Amino acid sequence: MTPTRPVPAPVPARIPAPTPAPVVERPAHRDPNVLRWLGGYTSSAIGDNVYYLALSWAAVQAGTPAQAGFVTAASAVPRALLMLGGGVVADRYGPRRVVVSSTAVRCLLVLTAAVLLLATSPGLWTLGCVAVLFGIVDAVFLPAAGALPARITGRGQLARVQGMRGLAVRLANVLGGPLGGLGIALGGTAGAFGLAALLIGVSLPVLATVRTGQPPPDDTRTRHDTKGRPSALAELRDGLRHIRRDPVLRVLVVFAALSDLGFVGPMNLGLTLLAAQRGWGSAGMGLVLAGFGVGAGAASLLLAWRGRVPYAGRVTAVATLAGAVAIDALARVPSVAAAACVALLIGLLAGLAGALTGALLQARAGSAYVGRVTSVSTLVGFGVAPLTFPAVGWAVAAWGAGPVFTVCAAVSALGGVLALCSRALRHAELPG
Repeated sequence: MTPTRPVPAPVPARIPAPTPAPVVERPAHRDPNVLRWLGGYTSSAIGDNVYYLALSWAAVQAGTPAQAGFVTAASAVPRALLMLGGGVVADRYGPRRVVVSSTAVRCLLVLTAAVLLLATSPGLWTLGCVAVLFGIVDAVFLPAAGALPARITGRGQLARVQGMRGLAVRLANVLGGPLGGLGIALGGTAGAFGLAALLIGVSLPVLATVRTGQPPPDDTRTRHDTKGRPSALAELRDGLRHIRRDPVLRVLVVFAALSDLGFVGPMNLGLTLLAAQRGWGSAGMGLVLAGFGVGAGAASLLLAWRGRVPYAGRVTAVATLAGAVAIDALARVPSVAAAACVALLIGLLAGLAGALTGALLQARAGSAYVGRVTSVSTLVGFGVAPLTFPAVGWAVAAWGAGPVFTVCAAVSALGGVLALCSRALRHAELPG
């Protein structure tokens, strides 16, 4: 009998591994978590505007206009000195926790000022102390508030969230003045402080419900304190090294600093002095500010609606350069109507460049470093630039608004040139 050859067992067909379904991010404007953050942020921002109006009004009533200027600028000093440390605090304890805690302290501080105004007539020193304490808390609050959007939404929604944040800032600017004036009219300066405390306090329970994602573990080797945790100084150095090593971040930080230095002076104190020199009056200055607000609001609305802008790095640089030209032109136009049109263009370009800069910074920083990166990038705008107001006022008085606006525009344009010369930033894109 011929032996039969064994029949090999059939080889089972290999089943391909299932392809993971792509993660679809929920659009930020339809995300209840983001909308809760937006509501809390807006209420807090309106309260800030009412607070600053009440502080300046109380300072004017207690002293000379120059003294009032020093009181209102006093909060910028601790912000400039402590904001880098605030970024470390935001990354160490989480931006949500820091935002909620510092908001509670800010509310309590403004409420204390209202009680002092009801009980006594505080002098300039007392108001200055309130401003300094508010600036200390701001040095912790601002980096955490800037870092929080990166923890509540997907990377592809960062530009949209920045647009929504810009809309909140514009709304706060529009409503803060009238509400502060109403508070002063109905309850005096104490009433305005009380209203500011109420608005900031309303944001507390809303912000407390915001959910945040967890950052990835930080495996960077840094010096540790006695509890086995990196020391604050080591974390700060680590954050600065992180910025220096990233080809986009290191240019973006310098770009943001130059842009803020060239923008804040002329578009705040400089615009007031320009209106006084041209005889536009408060109505004319209000029209110019309204033009700027409309332009900035339109840019924020565009980003909130579109969600993503292609060639983000290039658009940011070009918008900054065009905005610098418009800043220089603002001091040379002959009429209020023309100045309002130029201010609208400035608002559109600055709003677009600012929102894209914030989105690019958060996209490149990584969630473990976003607080420290935010503190470094906003240090000049919130801390250093306001301290230049006395120099801007002196220069306008000595040489007129035209040369001062030109110099400031050149500083801002230098940031745009730097961005265009950086190949990494020029080709930077937002995550889709």
